[in-house]
Amino acid sequence: MSSALLALIVFVFAAATTPGPTNVMVSASGANFGYWRTIPHILGTMVGLPGLIVAIGLGLGQVFLAYPALHEALRWAGSAYLLYLAWRIARAGQPRSGGGGGRPLTFIQAALFQWVNPKGWLASVSALAAFSTRPQHYLADALIVAGVFFAMVFLSTSAWCLFGAAIGRLLASPRALAWFNGSMSALIVASIALLFV
Repeated sequence: MSSALLALIVFVFAAATTPGPTNVMVSASGANFGYWRTIPHILGTMVGLPGLIVAIGLGLGQVFLAYPALHEALRWAGSAYLLYLAWRIARAGQPRSGGGGGRPLTFIQAALFQWVNPKGWLASVSALAAFSTRPQHYLADALIVAGVFFAMVFLSTSAWCLFGAAIGRLLASPRALAWFNGSMSALIVASIALLFV
């Protein structure tokens, strides 16, 4: 294994496993719905983030450089969607007992969320800037970066979901689950606030 590939794997591991909107949402989904019902969310994230990386590699990043207002609009839209998802998490009940409503994100919702996820954009652009070192092979490098993210996102979101599912088993009372959901929701709102500070 080359040192560049090893460095990329370490970078992607750090980017994929640290707390962020996706990992918080997957944990909350695991706590509320269990691992198996969260699988579409995990798979959507696995496809959405590498898809974003490939799109940036194909020139989407240049579009945003040429039209910064478009990027700013995406940032605001992404923040609004994150607030909506935080609200959904805060209102999630205990579906296993029939209380509350809600359902986990679908494959499509999770994949599209990556396109408005600020941490996803930051990780994608940073990885491409740092690990696309061959200008004549930029797209090939982008595909390698996307492939490493594809594998690592599965591992990290599965781990975060299993963590949430384990906590969900401990949160037997509706009050404890409401507290956990409120905490997860607050973390998402805090991550949005950090974008604008």
